[in-house]
Amino acid sequence: MTTFVAFLPNASATPPFQAVFTLDGASVIGSVAWNIASQRWYLTLANQSGAVLWNGALVGSPLDTDILLACGVFETSTILYRADTGNFEVTP
Repeated sequence: MTTFVAFLPNASATPPFQAVFTLDGASVIGSVAWNIASQRWYLTLANQSGAVLWNGALVGSPLDTDILLACGVFETSTILYRADTGNFEVTP
C-alpha cells in the first residue's frame, strides 16, 4: 500500500517542510529545505534520535517513471517525490 504525503512548503517555517514517514516500520523525519546556491529543494531523512540517514536533492519523478530517493538505505520501503502531483509516495 502506498502512502501519499502532500509536499506543501511554508516559506515562513523552519524548515519550510517537515513530515514523519514510516520506512521499514520505523518513524523517519523528513525535512525539506531550499538550497540557495543550487536553487533547488533538498530532502534530509533522519531517525528519531536525529541521526541523518540520507540527504540529497529532491528529484521529481514524472507520472510514468519512478526515481527513488534514498536508494539502498531502507530494506523494504521506498520513497519518491512525484513532481506532477506534488506528493511524496512511500511504500510499503
